[in-house]
Amino acid sequence: MEISFNAEVGDRVLTIQTGKVAKQASGSVVVRYGETVVLVTVVAASDGKIGSDFLPLTVEYQEKIYAAGRIPGNYFRRELGRPSDKEILTSRLIDRPLRPLFSDGFCSETQVIATVLSMDQENEPDVLAMIGASAALEISDIPFDGPIAGVRVARIDGELVINPKISLAKKSDLNLIVAGTKSGIVMVEGGGNIVSEAELIEAIFFGHKAMQPALDLQLKLKESISPKKRSIIKLDKDLELSNRVEKIAETLLKEAIIIPEKIARYNAISAVKTKVLEELGEGYDEKRNEISEILHEVQRKLCRELIVKEERRIDGRKFDEIRPINCEVGVLPRPHGSSLFTRGETQVLGVLTLGSGPDEQRVESLTGDEFRPFMLHYNFPPFSVGEVKRLSGPSRRDIGHGALATRAIETVLPAKDKFEYTIRVVSEVLESNGSSSMATVCAATLSLMDGGVPIKAPVSGIAMGLVKEEDKVVILSDILGDEDHTGDMDFKVAGTKDGITAFQMDLKIKELSRDILEKALEQARIGRIFILDKMLEAIKEPRETTSPYAPKIYTVSVNPDKIRELIGPGGKVIRAMQSESNTRIEIDDSGSVKIYAYTKEEGEFALKLIGKITMEPIVGDTYEGKVVRIMDFGAFVEIFPGTDGLVHISQLASHRVRKVTDVVNEGDIIKVKVLEIGKDGKIRLSLKAALEEENG
Repeated sequence: MEISFNAEVGDRVLTIQTGKVAKQASGSVVVRYGETVVLVTVVAASDGKIGSDFLPLTVEYQEKIYAAGRIPGNYFRRELGRPSDKEILTSRLIDRPLRPLFSDGFCSETQVIATVLSMDQENEPDVLAMIGASAALEISDIPFDGPIAGVRVARIDGELVINPKISLAKKSDLNLIVAGTKSGIVMVEGGGNIVSEAELIEAIFFGHKAMQPALDLQLKLKESISPKKRSIIKLDKDLELSNRVEKIAETLLKEAIIIPEKIARYNAISAVKTKVLEELGEGYDEKRNEISEILHEVQRKLCRELIVKEERRIDGRKFDEIRPINCEVGVLPRPHGSSLFTRGETQVLGVLTLGSGPDEQRVESLTGDEFRPFMLHYNFPPFSVGEVKRLSGPSRRDIGHGALATRAIETVLPAKDKFEYTIRVVSEVLESNGSSSMATVCAATLSLMDGGVPIKAPVSGIAMGLVKEEDKVVILSDILGDEDHTGDMDFKVAGTKDGITAFQMDLKIKELSRDILEKALEQARIGRIFILDKMLEAIKEPRETTSPYAPKIYTVSVNPDKIRELIGPGGKVIRAMQSESNTRIEIDDSGSVKIYAYTKEEGEFALKLIGKITMEPIVGDTYEGKVVRIMDFGAFVEIFPGTDGLVHISQLASHRVRKVTDVVNEGDIIKVKVLEIGKDGKIRLSLKAALEEENG
């Protein structure tokens, strides 16, 4: 049965339809906003591992280029198998608010696929995919404690706008995606142009209010279908085993979890598991997984009690205390800028490379080709956490962390007309124990300053956590990995001393009150500025010059009429110049010529080559030229490639010349002075005047 409901979200109509297409999926909906249409399906396997606490959920968001009325621009002319960064980031946006809301004990393999079918160039499909994923789960037989909805909130000319059209969103100074349930916020992702904490909070709760019609729409859809949800088979807990394990492990785990060093702590926790298995004896070998889960729950409970009841942290810090920070710059000799940022047991190497215009990244998207002059790439090798894994390409987590750091830094980069380089920063995570993404923001800032990039202001970042037990709420600054794992919230804030440039928040609890968020953001602001002050001890401001190994950029203007000569037939001349000077040369129709050279000498040589072709003679100046043609009345001398003038026989010498070849021959190199340039462009030259000038 085909069912469709509408609701107004922002200033446009949101439509959710089901029952017409993809009916063999566990749940499927088509979401429409303007002329942007997204199909979202969800399928869960019929079997699941009973008693498991792991949900094998995958979320795939895919953009079909036909949705924008175009054929893919790659060699194969079809969508490639590997998702784009945009598709990966949107998949993560959908996954993060959904995952905590699946019912406990549901462990069947589940897949959400969102496919963009139509794109009107005005309405972004990402928030539609998020709403569609929730709606598809709501009407399916999958146990899901939703619904959730998402909206984009932007501030344009001082006014908050819900789901702004793409052209308007580019003018915003604050842009967030907010996801939530009826009762509260579950996720926030976005950034701003150095905005205050109060402005951010206002935008978040403005978005939560605006998403209510989308939530009501899903509830109405679910009510009309009345899906029968799967029953979850839960194994009765072995209380006797749980009690025995807890009795053996509790004291040992209490001692283990307060070891400050991560590897030593993990080794001690592993030793507790070995001790428990030894004391239980051989009869429990088949229950190793169950015992591990019991130990995990005991450890989680003890970690939370340590914070809430004993008011201390794993490594003994105060709740708002930042781990020791060490910053270095110029740690690598040849890259164009480098830094090493260490905060506790998290360490990131930041490496800057400056390139030319053609080094910009070209990205094909539904809105057309985009060119990105700034790239920040995040790498997380297995040795950074003491693991052995196969090296492969960047994971979804790597792409997500890199995008968050990119958003944090982009706001403070200089305008392209003031700093013409293409900028690439690579973050190499060397150690990790808590927020390598925020350490990446700090390392990237330091490497940019070390490389002489004139950023508007330095940026630092901090990861915050929260533990909530009944009425007791504890906010933690600069969280460890274990505090993130056992806590109720993970949020990251990056910005300058004056405001926020990037923000990301994920909740594991149902809702977060405004006053708690305000307190958390204020604590984050204090911590962020503390970290920034430590960074500025290493380097106070960007260096005045770029690295001697960075490319050199030269800009000259030539007569537009000379462009054809500079390029040559089929580009022959410019290619030869680039090859001979080892440079890259770009020319636009206005006559502006840019030279990208790896050394000063190569750049100056390229300028000389260009000058030979494009320079125009000046009356009274002397030039060295080649005799290219002999006539009875004089000699034609080429003073620039393609530019020659006549030396009349009377101007060859101070005495009377009977025959031109008595003084010069074809191929001779001589100095000549420009006497006159006629209205017709003809140039009169004089060898006699050049010799007289040279001899005084």
